[in-house]
Amino acid sequence: MGQGFVIPLWADLSAVALGGLQGALFASGFRGQRRLDLLGVAIIGLVFGMGGGIIRDLLLGREPATLRSDWYLVTATASALLGMLIARPLHRVAGLIVGLDAVVIGLFGAFGTSKAILLGLPVVPAVFVGVCAAVGGGVLRDVLMGLPVAVMHVGSLYAVAAGAGSALLVVLHLLGVPVAAAGVAAVATTAVIRLLAVRFDLSLPEQRMLHRRRVAAETGLIPVVRGD
Repeated sequence: MGQGFVIPLWADLSAVALGGLQGALFASGFRGQRRLDLLGVAIIGLVFGMGGGIIRDLLLGREPATLRSDWYLVTATASALLGMLIARPLHRVAGLIVGLDAVVIGLFGAFGTSKAILLGLPVVPAVFVGVCAAVGGGVLRDVLMGLPVAVMHVGSLYAVAAGAGSALLVVLHLLGVPVAAAGVAAVATTAVIRLLAVRFDLSLPEQRMLHRRRVAAETGLIPVVRGD
């Protein structure tokens, strides 16, 4: 990828802005006991917008980029506030939140993988960093909101989409494709897989109920009925 490659600040901030916007839109859509006040929505937007980049930098042993420039926090906060202001009309646009989510995980996956390769990580760890960066913000968001973590939820293909995009970026890099073109291809691949998974309800095979019952019985979560 070349030692001179650096992820442009505007590109990194664009991912943060889209993440903050998507996080705020996601959080503002809840009703009933899960509804959040304005501060709560803003915090979810901040976490989703910056979580992936922070996890990426921590895995790479680097100082988080969000602490090296004022622009990250300013951008994430502004986009989260914007998301709150325009949440009502945008929630009427079917699929907007899912679409933004797909683009955000693609961007963070591509940036995470690119940065890992730049720092000299082997292929497999580079893909791993990309996947963690892609899904990290969503994981933190779901944990804070007390939701099933999307990356482990049946029907999402969340990590699979991120892994496919990150792996494609590595392959294209090995073939000598310029990083900008490889990154665009990686983002597009991640986004398309994620959207197809949602549209057609695609998923990995679910853990079999028989296995779950056996584990539950062994750990005492359900009673074991024995014959005489």
